Amino acid sequence: MSGGGLVWLAAAMAAFVAANSVLRSYASSGVMLALAGALGLFLVGNLIMVRVMREGGLALAVAISSVVQLVLLALIGVLWFGERLTPVQVTGVALGIVAVALIAWPQGGRV
Repeated sequence: MSGGGLVWLAAAMAAFVAANSVLRSYASSGVMLALAGALGLFLVGNLIMVRVMREGGLALAVAISSVVQLVLLALIGVLWFGERLTPVQVTGVALGIVAVALIAWPQGGRV
């Protein structure tokens, strides 16, 4: 994936992380404006992902995006919303970080 593709991927991930954070706020408060904002952010994220997929393909873009979002949202849940992770969940987040590194590893790269 090119540098430009990575920038678009980062923008899509930011939109999805923001959308999920706003959606979590809606789940706690029930404020319909928060739900509308979350849906708007999901729309923006998906529109950006279309561009990313055109440039870099589905497998790499979605795999990296999914795992990075998992890690970021786990951190947001803990730091912002006061949620707690079990040791097994912390291990899962750590394995997610390893997964992103392996997925993004350059083709033909050596360890």
